[in-house]
Amino acid sequence: MAPDLRPEPGWVRTEPLANLPSRRNFVADDPTGERIRIAYFVVPAQPNHLFAKVWFGPAAEGPPAHAHGGAIMAVLDEVLGGCIWVAGRPVVLARFEVDCRRSIPLGSVVTVAARIHAAEGRKVWAKGDVLGDDGGVFASATGLFIELSGDRLAQLAGARHPSAG
Repeated sequence: MAPDLRPEPGWVRTEPLANLPSRRNFVADDPTGERIRIAYFVVPAQPNHLFAKVWFGPAAEGPPAHAHGGAIMAVLDEVLGGCIWVAGRPVVLARFEVDCRRSIPLGSVVTVAARIHAAEGRKVWAKGDVLGDDGGVFASATGLFIELSGDRLAQLAGARHPSAG
C-alpha cells in the first residue's frame, strides 16, 4: 500500500531541487522504493517555508522497526536546504545540528516543516522540525548553508562522478 503523502489544505506541490543539473538525488530518488518517499509543498501565504510529507520504509531501518538516524538527518538536510533553494538561493550545507527526541516507527508518514531563519551575505540559516500526526516533535535541526555563486554552481554541475556516465 502506498503511503499517504497528500498535501494539507492550502499546500501546493513543488519540487525544490528541480533546477539542479543532476537528475540524481540521494533522498528523493526512491519514489516507489522501500527507503524514503517524500513529497514537497509550499504555502503561498508563508514565503521562505517548505513542507514535506515523508515516509520511512523498511530499507531506512536503524534501530529495530524504526528509522535510521542518518535517514532522518538526510531528510532534514534536504528539506532545510530545499526551503532556501525555493527562495531562489542555491546553497550547500556548511554546518548542521540535529536533536533527536523520539524514534520514528518505520511505515510512518511524518511532516517536515522548514523555514529560513536568518541570512547574512552568502550565509543562510534554516530551521526545521520532523512532526508526527499528533504534532509531537521527533527531531529538530538547524543548518548553516552557503549560497553558491553562479560560477561555482556551474563548476559543481560540470563535475561528474566517473560512474555517473
